[in-house]
Amino acid sequence: MGVLGAVLRFTLTRIIPVLVLLVALVLGWLTTSTPIPEGKLFATFFPFMKGLWPATIVGHGKMPGTPPVPDDMKPEPRPENEMFVELPGGHRVPQNGLGMCCRPTAYDDVLAERTVLWYLLLGGRHIDGAHIYLNHKAIGRGIQEAIRRGVPRDEIFVTTKLWPSYFGYNSTKEIVPTWLDELGLEYIDLVLMHMPIHPAHAFLGTSKECNKLKLSKTECRQQTWKALSELREQGIMRNVGVSNFVAHQLADLTEMENVAPVSMNQMIFNPFLSSDWVEAAEYCRQHGIAITGYNSLGGMLQHHETKTVETLTGLAAKYNRSVAQIMLRWAMAKQVVVIPGTGNPDYMRENLSIYDFELSEEDVRAIDQLQKSRETSKKFFAMPKLE
Repeated sequence: MGVLGAVLRFTLTRIIPVLVLLVALVLGWLTTSTPIPEGKLFATFFPFMKGLWPATIVGHGKMPGTPPVPDDMKPEPRPENEMFVELPGGHRVPQNGLGMCCRPTAYDDVLAERTVLWYLLLGGRHIDGAHIYLNHKAIGRGIQEAIRRGVPRDEIFVTTKLWPSYFGYNSTKEIVPTWLDELGLEYIDLVLMHMPIHPAHAFLGTSKECNKLKLSKTECRQQTWKALSELREQGIMRNVGVSNFVAHQLADLTEMENVAPVSMNQMIFNPFLSSDWVEAAEYCRQHGIAITGYNSLGGMLQHHETKTVETLTGLAAKYNRSVAQIMLRWAMAKQVVVIPGTGNPDYMRENLSIYDFELSEEDVRAIDQLQKSRETSKKFFAMPKLE
């Protein structure tokens, strides 16, 4: 008992206090000079995952990645055969966009600005961002420089998202208009509720405002939707939608009266969906809600697995395309907007070139069948629904 007691005393008096101190320091750092601590955590995590020092620690402009845009580069033509998805409010969104999340270059302001400028000058026109990505200002600078070089603002479709920490009628009405200044825009094309509830809701509840008012999860979302609808009427944004909502959560909004239509549900979309997301996609189709798909290449940590799927590799060989291009074109054949993320101009060109070919109906059905293959689907991450 003597040795065990000594170990226990050492743990209680030395190790645990140090751990508590480290946790306190990390929490303090995360909450310093940032509106969303989770965003700072993500902006630190993703570069570290690639063996890079994040801008949150070493500052912006020190990370390798997206090359500078030549000073004399002018806008290239938009892709031939470009495709669009119509939204309920009468607007349309380019079906191929650029995701500004979940990779090191998205979290360095210098590289994020270059990324947006490259994409717009190469002919892309749809930028997908979010408040939690903490890169609104960098995105805005990239857009403004593209406009200065000749890209018309009315051709650019900008999406951003409201993080659940800001859910609630008053919180939403207060925070969303500030994004116009951050982005340097007179209006935002589409604002989404990022998730139906905070991923850590078991510990944090709904949001500060909704917790204070003792609103249920559903009531909190509905009050947020009411505020977004009013902001749309004021011209802050032209369309409103949601992200990561399953069918019954969508119904809680579509059944409301005197509010804006749900224009979009951004959700995981690839040939390996679980039943919850298959049902969500079907609900969207039945109710005229457009779909933007993320993880279209199988997931940010598992996209390499797609190169082991015989159906996909066979079609890539048949069309003389990459597996990534086959998967993106399949999603577009399902009338889904895709937003592959990259800071590499060469990959941007490759992604924009998917307008150049079309999958046959037979080949689309062959990819559809992958969802029914448990052997194939179990290789890929299944996004859990948030209740």
